[in-house]
Amino acid sequence: MNEVTESVLPPADRLKESGIAFSLSALLPLVVSVLLSVVVIAAGEGAQNSVWYRYLAYLLPQLCFAAAAAVYIRRTRHPFTEMYRGAKPRYYLLAVLMQFGLLFSLGELNTLFINWLEKLGYTSQASALPPLDGGWIVLTLFVVALLPAVFEETIFRGILARNMQGAGWGTAVTILLSGALFSLFHGRPEQTVYQFLCGCCFALIAVRAGSVLPTVLSHFLNNAAILILSACGIDTFTGSLRIVLISAGAAVLAGTLVYLIFFDKKTNKKGGAPRAGVFFLAAAVGILICAVQWVSMLVTGFVNV
Repeated sequence: MNEVTESVLPPADRLKESGIAFSLSALLPLVVSVLLSVVVIAAGEGAQNSVWYRYLAYLLPQLCFAAAAAVYIRRTRHPFTEMYRGAKPRYYLLAVLMQFGLLFSLGELNTLFINWLEKLGYTSQASALPPLDGGWIVLTLFVVALLPAVFEETIFRGILARNMQGAGWGTAVTILLSGALFSLFHGRPEQTVYQFLCGCCFALIAVRAGSVLPTVLSHFLNNAAILILSACGIDTFTGSLRIVLISAGAAVLAGTLVYLIFFDKKTNKKGGAPRAGVFFLAAAVGILICAVQWVSMLVTGFVNV
C-alpha cells in the first residue's frame, strides 16, 4: 500500500490483529447463522422461504463483518480513513475495466468449471436471493450488492492485504494469500477458482491504489450486474453477442493486468512473508471454520444431501 501515514503498530501486531479480524469475520456469521436457524425452526414451516428470512440471510453476515472491522479499529486505533483514502482517478477506471473482464471472461471459465463438476456428479447448493421484482430490487441491491462490497473489501483488502504489505510481506505473497483466504472464506467449492482470481485482482488494485475505494466500486458492480441480469431473466448470453463479450472481456482483463503488474510497479515489494506464523496463529480459528464449511459443501454437493 502507499507508504504514508501508515499505522504505527509493529509488524507482528499488525499481522496478529489482521488474523484476529479474519477469525472474527468467520466466527461471528457462524454464530449468527445458528441463532437464525433456531428462529426459523421456532417460526415454523415455510419461514425459510419467506422474504424476511432471505434478507436476513444476506444482511446478518454483513453486520458481522462490520462488527469484526469495528473490533479491529478499536483494538488498533487504526484510522478508518487510511483504508478509504481517495485514489487516483485511473484506478477507478481500471477497477471498472477489470470487473468487466472478470465478469465476462473468467465468468465464462467458471461456468465451464461448474459444468465439469456437475458431470462428475456435483450439485451446486444455490442460496435463495431476496426478491428482484418491482421496488424490491433497490433493497436487494443495497443488501446483496453494496453492503458486501463495502464490508468484504474492508476486511480482505483494507485490513488483511494492507497489513500484510505493511508488515513487510512481498507484493506477490500478499496478493496470492489474501486471494486464497477470500476464496476459502466464501466456502463454495464450485466458485473456488473464480473467487481466488477475483480476490487476487481486487488485492492487486487495492495495493496499487493505496485504497479500497476502487475495489469497493468493482465489487459492487460485479454483484449488481449479476442481480440486474437475473432480474431481467438473463442467465447467459448466446450467439455472437456471447462471443463478443467473452473476447472483449478477455482482452480488457489482460490489458489491465499487464498495466498493473508490469508498468504500475511503484508499490512493489519483494520478499516472502516474514512473521507469517503470527498471522496464521491468530487466523487459525477462521481458517478452520472456513475449511470445514468448504469441505462440508463439497461433500454435500457430491452426495446430494
